[in-house]
Amino acid sequence: MFARLMFSIVDFKARKGLVEGASESSGDNSSKHRARRTGVRGETYAYWYLRRHGYVVVARNYMLPGVKGEIDLVGYDGPVLAFVEVKTRAASDRDQPAPEAAVNSEKRGHLARMARQFRRARRVESTPCRFDILAIETSAGARPQVRLHKGAFVPDSS
Repeated sequence: MFARLMFSIVDFKARKGLVEGASESSGDNSSKHRARRTGVRGETYAYWYLRRHGYVVVARNYMLPGVKGEIDLVGYDGPVLAFVEVKTRAASDRDQPAPEAAVNSEKRGHLARMARQFRRARRVESTPCRFDILAIETSAGARPQVRLHKGAFVPDSS
């Protein structure tokens, strides 16, 4: 019930998009900082979206010291432990590839390695798991378009 309420609030606030409009821009207007803020907003939206859809989130922004990579969200979808990569893109350019395309083989390798470490550290190696991608396309003035790809890829067994 709480997740439904929170997602309703987050979804209402996102009705005009997750990207900043010109009126919201602060003095620091670099594209890198705008992209970072959009990404943070997208991850917050994704968190409540997944909670609303029954995921029990157990970790956010999971990182290990000295190891490259980060897992955006880790949560149980029923009995399955899901490692979720969130990709948020401003839909300002139609020629830009879909957010899902950013999860290339190198990124999948980092995610798989981090997932093995997570499972080992939490002692849940025998728990079934999968890798999901949550793609969010957003533009100023429009509600975000969300696509959840459950079991988006199977990691290499290396």
